[in-house]
Amino acid sequence: MANLNIKLVKSLNGRIKKHKATAEALGLRKIGDTTVQPDNAATRGKIAHIGYLVEVTEEA
Repeated sequence: MANLNIKLVKSLNGRIKKHKATAEALGLRKIGDTTVQPDNAATRGKIAHIGYLVEVTEEA
């Protein structure tokens, strides 16, 4: 099963409360934090929600 490597590239300061909560749910707290998540519909939905804050790469 494929995984997604997600990196927080923009600050969470001044963002909408729900967007901050979504980043927290993915395990992203500070700029530069990275996490590996499974490539499924739930993760894709979270990325769509805060796509302007993160950088996503696919792992094999």
